[in-house]
Amino acid sequence: MTRVHTLSERQGFSYVLVAAIAWGTGGAAGALLTRTGDLGPAAVSFWRFAIGAALLVAVRRLGRLRPRAGRTGWREAALAGPLMAVCQVAYFASIAETGVALATMITMGATPVLVALGGRVFLRESLGRAEGIAIVLSVGGLLLMTGGDGTFSLGGIAWALLSAVSYAATTLLARASAADPYGRAVGGFSAGALCLLPVAAVSGLVPSHADVPVLAYLGAVPTALAYALFFSGLTRVGATTASVVVLLEPLVAAVIGVVALGERPGPGQVAGGALLLASVVVLARAQVGGRAR
Repeated sequence: MTRVHTLSERQGFSYVLVAAIAWGTGGAAGALLTRTGDLGPAAVSFWRFAIGAALLVAVRRLGRLRPRAGRTGWREAALAGPLMAVCQVAYFASIAETGVALATMITMGATPVLVALGGRVFLRESLGRAEGIAIVLSVGGLLLMTGGDGTFSLGGIAWALLSAVSYAATTLLARASAADPYGRAVGGFSAGALCLLPVAAVSGLVPSHADVPVLAYLGAVPTALAYALFFSGLTRVGATTASVVVLLEPLVAAVIGVVALGERPGPGQVAGGALLLASVVVLARAQVGGRAR
């Protein structure tokens, strides 16, 4: 009989936290790929999904990741793949219409609210005081971090909301299923890559030699590692809590911009980052307090 390791709530919270940090480094990798101009958004998303799936399969074959007892959940994975693809493409389309700041604010700001509502309706998850405070703090912090720059566009806002809905649906689907999280990630990446392949092939699919190391990192850390940890953490952490914690992603990206790219944040961005950190602290204290009780 295969021995199955069960995560504690604290470990699940830590997994989601590390996933958010890993996703934050993906922004810098995406910026480097954008500068070369060799690959479009669909091609970048295709490669990150394809590389992520291949890496997880290889690691599992080597015995580093043990499957959970029970079915792998390929039906959920087949549904998650198109949702992940739509989330990626819609976010990039929103950026093209409205700019990075406004697209990020709407997409990531709407996600925890949508997840909280969906968790309440479909998963019967109660919204506690800590979760409510964290949502307010995180959305306010994200608003301050992204600022008011951007071009108002109904089409861009619609794309951003579609991205948020897709991401929220992916989170709720993963939380509702008790299937193997690594198998779900592999299936989701594979299905997402297949959905993106026709679009990527039309826009240009072959990367340059300079893009290969960046794509390898994008597929390994912000994709394979991050999604595997996120789906695993969701087996122990509520969907609303997870959706707030992952809002650390733009904060990590901002820190990388300051340290590595020489960017200088304004007072509003610093205050927004502090609010995002405060929201995670509120959730972490509630998680530890619930475990103690």
